[in-house]
Amino acid sequence: MSGERQALHKAYHDHQYGFPIHDDNELFCRLIFEINQAGLSWETILRKEASFRAAYDNFDIQRVAAYTEADRERLLADSGIIRNRLKVNAAIENAKTILNLQKEHGSFEKWLASHHPKTKAEWIKVFKKTFKFTGGEIVNEFLMSIGYLPHAHDESCEVYAKVLKSEPMWLKS
Repeated sequence: MSGERQALHKAYHDHQYGFPIHDDNELFCRLIFEINQAGLSWETILRKEASFRAAYDNFDIQRVAAYTEADRERLLADSGIIRNRLKVNAAIENAKTILNLQKEHGSFEKWLASHHPKTKAEWIKVFKKTFKFTGGEIVNEFLMSIGYLPHAHDESCEVYAKVLKSEPMWLKS
């Protein structure tokens, strides 16, 4: 792997992957990243992060939930992101779903916490029932990446201790 590619992966691995996220917009961002990664490499998503943030109003849930048909077409024409109609539609519809979850639970994070602990299989059922375009691998990676499921890092990984200090939800099972 080239130095640039290594740096891109290392930054995500060392500072984001497996660490809890407490901001609903960032939780939404991570969910959309995982949805968009389906069928592609994670590196593709990491390289397009700035473009995704610009295209989706920095993942402001309220703004994305209010997107119109013109916004859908704008996103589908944006070469800086993944131009897949199912993934674009899932982002908009999932933003609307999260707004409802926020009304019912106070936040997306509290909704997630209200379902903890669950097995991977149980989480997948909840996500498939609640969100669009959330298959098993997407749900697994999303939950590992935000600290709800273990195994983002092996115990021998130097980042593992840092993740433990951040008190991921999987520790509270």
